[in-house]
Amino acid sequence: MATDQGAAVARAGAGRELRRVPFAVVDEIARHCADDREPNTVHIEIHLPGRVRPDRLREAFARALSRHPRVLMRERGRGPFARRYEWELTDGPGTAAVSFPPCAPGALARARQRALTEAPSLFSAPPLRLEVVEEPGSEGCVLLFTVHHTALDGPACLRIAATAAEIYGGRSAPPVPAPVRPPAGPALPPGGAPAVARPARVAAGSPGPTPGNAMLVTELPVPRREPGTPYTVNDQLMVATALTVADWNRRQGAPDRPLRITMPVDDRTRGPEMPIGNGTRLVEVGFTPGETGPDADLGALLRSTAERTRALKARDRPQLGRGAAVLTAPVLPVAARAALTRGVRRLAAPWISTTLLSNIGRIPYPLDFGPAGRAHAVWFSAPAGMPRGLTFTTASTGGRLHLVLRWSRTLLGEEDGARLCEMFAGRLAATDAEAL
Repeated sequence: MATDQGAAVARAGAGRELRRVPFAVVDEIARHCADDREPNTVHIEIHLPGRVRPDRLREAFARALSRHPRVLMRERGRGPFARRYEWELTDGPGTAAVSFPPCAPGALARARQRALTEAPSLFSAPPLRLEVVEEPGSEGCVLLFTVHHTALDGPACLRIAATAAEIYGGRSAPPVPAPVRPPAGPALPPGGAPAVARPARVAAGSPGPTPGNAMLVTELPVPRREPGTPYTVNDQLMVATALTVADWNRRQGAPDRPLRITMPVDDRTRGPEMPIGNGTRLVEVGFTPGETGPDADLGALLRSTAERTRALKARDRPQLGRGAAVLTAPVLPVAARAALTRGVRRLAAPWISTTLLSNIGRIPYPLDFGPAGRAHAVWFSAPAGMPRGLTFTTASTGGRLHLVLRWSRTLLGEEDGARLCEMFAGRLAATDAEAL
């Protein structure tokens, strides 16, 4: 039925010009560097205590899409000499975005696997899908989103989910304050890995023969802080990530090198007017081998990390840096820029950051689906393509930290992922106020 409606919309719009939006820098770089072996997807799962009604959810989601029309985009066809990729904004979905897989044992595991292996099409709006997963013996359900990261990021999709929850539940959520960027201060404090230093790579474990991504989903306590401490939970997560990777590399016999950890920063408002798309900018937090050694001073490292992250958040910087802005300037045709970008990426691979930590933070929406209840857990995962090959993504709901480790199967195996998760949990617990 939804497919027929999408076809009708396409026919209705065939006789007129649809609005076009050029690809942003992030979109274009992602489009150039796409690799079918490691689909560029963001996975989000929202756990509800009850079950939703299919017709009611489909209607709520369709209305949410109409309230955020920027998500109803598809990649526009182009000629061989076109100088831009462009999104075409449509009047409605072209495919059925919501599906209900059969209720069966292992349904969630299979849905997670699809999120890692099957990216939504960029040529049909919207570039995301929602699967409502139910398993026998459970009274609840999971809303599992798979997002094509060329078009959208996790926070933008979560905003759409929040709108759908408001419509489904029949009540408006309270206003959500926008993130506060720290005031501009002095230059980045001394210390940390120099920007020109070649960073460490995550040492290989015991990968299997199958390419693609794998992930591990877990729940941890949120580490506590003493009142008045200068660092945040994000800084505790950053330190735990750095120490985990440094410890892992030592155990694998890799030489000590500086670490650089990519951290997305999102300054967008979280209200209904939130810009939809890829809206985060990426910064890199550096650590020297001495800071992440076996005898690291955790208190000092937390304080110095807080200084660095605060300064990085306050800096004005293009989303992917000035080099990416130059590569995507519409001077050459898209095909030529694509070849150039892929070549530059191959040459620059040794200098790409060690890993990525994406901390969504406290979920700012109630995600109240009325009779189905409020979300009691929300997990995200970011792509883990090579050469990084490993990402850490966190969010917190109900006082619990929801962590996903995602890795490239060409770098790590299942046991490696479990070991890294165990190491991260231990390192994060060591930053707790009672442990310091």
